Amino acid sequence: MQVTRRYWGVAATSLLLAALAVAFARPLLLVGAASLGAWLLGRQYLFVRTLSETVNTMTIEQFPAQDRVVAGTETPVTLAASFARPVPLVIDIEIGLPVSATGTDAEERTLDITPGDERADRTVTAHWAVAGSYELPQPTLTLGDADGLFVEQLSRGPTPSIVIEPQGPRNVHVGEGGEQLMAAYGQRQSGRRDVGLDPGELREYVPGDTADRIDWNATARLNEPHVREYEIETNRTTALLVDHRATMADGPTGETKLDYARQVALTFIDNVDEFDDPLAYYAVGDSGITERRPPTAGRYDDVKRRLRALEPTAGDTVAPERDDPATKRHTQLSGRSSFEATLAPYLESTSTYVERIEGDPLFETARTSLAGVSGTVWTVIFTDDSNRAELRETVSLARRGDGRVLVFLTPTALFEPGGLVDLETAYERYRQFESFRRDLARLRRVSAFEIGPRDRLDAVLASGSQRSRSANAR
Repeated sequence: MQVTRRYWGVAATSLLLAALAVAFARPLLLVGAASLGAWLLGRQYLFVRTLSETVNTMTIEQFPAQDRVVAGTETPVTLAASFARPVPLVIDIEIGLPVSATGTDAEERTLDITPGDERADRTVTAHWAVAGSYELPQPTLTLGDADGLFVEQLSRGPTPSIVIEPQGPRNVHVGEGGEQLMAAYGQRQSGRRDVGLDPGELREYVPGDTADRIDWNATARLNEPHVREYEIETNRTTALLVDHRATMADGPTGETKLDYARQVALTFIDNVDEFDDPLAYYAVGDSGITERRPPTAGRYDDVKRRLRALEPTAGDTVAPERDDPATKRHTQLSGRSSFEATLAPYLESTSTYVERIEGDPLFETARTSLAGVSGTVWTVIFTDDSNRAELRETVSLARRGDGRVLVFLTPTALFEPGGLVDLETAYERYRQFESFRRDLARLRRVSAFEIGPRDRLDAVLASGSQRSRSANAR
């Protein structure tokens, strides 16, 4: 318990009266001093008793509207206080927020309770900028008596937790027809013997070997079943084609098609990094190639940095033709003094330019870029199902020779602007998508997978299952 300036003022008055009573031999002044002192003691006792009763019978609640939010967003936090009887004290309660929560000051976070109140609440909006797991501190209570003589500060109430997730998609699903893949696609083991490209040693058949691994020519020649093992080809080049055209912006903020595709692409790069394979990277916008990185072993972090900075393009907002960077810089510097022209390249940021492509951007990117990549090429395409004919032609082109193609598709049915309002319509559109994905997967040396939010996909599939059961019941 602390005393206020008003208390010290009354106490000083009491001492002054006592001093005057002694100095002037006025007993009446001494009675006044004693009365003020007794009154202060009585008010102190009353405050301590009232404080104890109030604290023991009050209920403090503090809770955020959500227990998981994405960094960079806001969420309401509510503080509520209730008392067993009308409160006799003046109480200020400040909502407990971690330092990382911004957007409010102390005055906005404070709930004012006046004598006679039985319940009060307040809601503030907190902005969460930094990802992590946080525990909200207990609310801070400042309690004072109605006369303003005493004050007590203490902490009471719950300390709920809130998880601030990094910006990006959650519940990432990668699979086929709603079935989740058991492992990250793209992983392989160097030196392991299995069905592959280069023939290895011949050995006798043992129980457990599958029939498709039997070398029938050797079996006929040796009169005993034999199996031919193969060395997996480890020297390969991986070429990433990442579509970031306008349609890849579909979906909520932080959970767009591009966000989901980016998440899987970053994981795929980690697998490439494990074996130090050459990696090529091409980003495709609405008007052409926006990022080009030729096959290079190492420097995978550079590709990751570019991927993280990738944003959906907005139609034809790019330059009307491809400009060589050196030519463009020379043009921009024309008309300046020689001194300015010398310093400008070091002071200016290099403008991003687009290699404009006539025709279908994804197809033309594959045609012009993959032709110069030698050796075994694994082409990995991240796109959606908006341009199906173009994608089919791109896949057919990329698998020429002994190349292999992996396609990761974001179904438009799961990223409608209004959300999954009509589940039946979404299910029909997903069925059409799944039929298209299967057609791609049937092509030789092609694997096609879906990428999307697991919870939305589950909702769509559950709707289709429910409709099938209803139809069968009829």
